[in-house]
Amino acid sequence: MMAAYPYTLGPSAGQTARLGLVVLQADETLEYELRLLTPRQDVAVFTTRVASAPDVSTESLAQMERDLPQAISLFPPTDFDVVAYGCTSGSSVIGTERVAELVKEGCLTHSVTNPVTALLAACEHMNITSLSFLSPYVAPVSQHLRDTLTGAGIDTSSFGSFDEAIEANVARIDAPSLINAAIDVYERDPKDAIFMSCTNLQTLSIIPEIERRCGVPVLSSNLCLIWHMLHLSGLTPTLDKKIALFSR
Repeated sequence: MMAAYPYTLGPSAGQTARLGLVVLQADETLEYELRLLTPRQDVAVFTTRVASAPDVSTESLAQMERDLPQAISLFPPTDFDVVAYGCTSGSSVIGTERVAELVKEGCLTHSVTNPVTALLAACEHMNITSLSFLSPYVAPVSQHLRDTLTGAGIDTSSFGSFDEAIEANVARIDAPSLINAAIDVYERDPKDAIFMSCTNLQTLSIIPEIERRCGVPVLSSNLCLIWHMLHLSGLTPTLDKKIALFSR
């Protein structure tokens, strides 16, 4: 015989803040790095995934504009403090305003961000007008993002790339490769800061070392996106090492 018990309803998880994150199907890094910096005090993170091709091209990135509404529809029916779309190159191809429009059409949120919007906000916050730019991707994908930044007044003439098109490989580029490439692209043509593009790159743990060795702020897609999400939500990050973006 089954017993039926009365119950009362309490508050949902995330009374301090509710963060929404749209992650690419191929992304293996962003959720992990977000957890490292997100405060644990009753902050809820809800994720959904959007279809993405194993090979990155401007065509496959543009396809996500059509797939985003379906991904956003899978969020729970809650009121978010901020929702982030986690694709740097996709944001530049689709357009940051269009991304925000699609997100707000599909869920209730006070703020929307993406890596390009977050990078521009970080550059304004730190008075950065030029970047030594490191990309994992092939030339056409990288160029589209650089053109977007140029249009926003950010110089990316210092540029280097791993020239990789396969997302699974991007997620596994190791720390020494990233450190050496970031330092080299900076030393070849120093700028106000270094930027490592792509949410699939594992950058968070190596940023303090690159900043120490180069003496300039180091930004990455994930660092900027997480910083902007926390800033828009009024949250203080969990940090175990000094990072310039969170120190100014």
